[in-house]
Amino acid sequence: MMLLAIDIGNTNIVFGVFKKKKLITHWRIFTEKNKTADEYGILLMSLFRLSNINPSSITGIIISCVVPPLTGIFTQMSEKYFNLTPLIVAPGIKTGLAILYDNPHEVGADRIVNSVAAYHKYGGPCIVVDFGTATTFDAISAKGEYLGGAIAPGLYISAEALSEKTAKLPRVEIKKPKNVIGKTTVASIQSGLYFGYIGLIEKIIFHMKRELGEQTKVISTGGITDEITRQIKIIDYQDPYLTLEGLRIIYERNQ
Repeated sequence: MMLLAIDIGNTNIVFGVFKKKKLITHWRIFTEKNKTADEYGILLMSLFRLSNINPSSITGIIISCVVPPLTGIFTQMSEKYFNLTPLIVAPGIKTGLAILYDNPHEVGADRIVNSVAAYHKYGGPCIVVDFGTATTFDAISAKGEYLGGAIAPGLYISAEALSEKTAKLPRVEIKKPKNVIGKTTVASIQSGLYFGYIGLIEKIIFHMKRELGEQTKVISTGGITDEITRQIKIIDYQDPYLTLEGLRIIYERNQ
């Protein structure tokens, strides 16, 4: 069995190809809402050729999408270029996770997928921190129940908003400054973004662990997890492919 897992986020789309249970390759592209099914299909065919993978070897496709217009686009792409109807992560799908949100339909597909993978791989209770366009925190109980979580602006959104909503503050490279007390405007912005963001992450995790218990494991994933995770000692595991693994697990549970 070869599975194509597609995680469609607001900023990036991540593709992963699994052979049996092993992730053999993956690609990340920029999310473009106006691309057609053919444009995405041609791009994906090119990526397959560059990786020496025959598209006809794909026997299943699963999609997690938080950009509603692209669900239909990728369904069309899957049917036309792979002759497969994809499994969409949506309400009613088997996840093996009890959703205790007041309205389960409000929970983003990516948050459910991450939670399934985290509980499957690390057990519970656990917290998943996903560094994406938004930074999400998801809590899973020891019994495998999705309890809810928190959502905060992502680091890059914060940086863009600071530049766009002020007259004189520039857009800066996001990196760790030498000192917390900046001596220039650029260094001051970098300090506020970098150390302020780490403080936000640590404080939310601290309070969530107080509710879940100190034995709670913390797993990070997402596009900027390398840059941030090494500065946050309260994070136990860094798992950049957690979402793709969750898609594989959900696909298998629905066969």
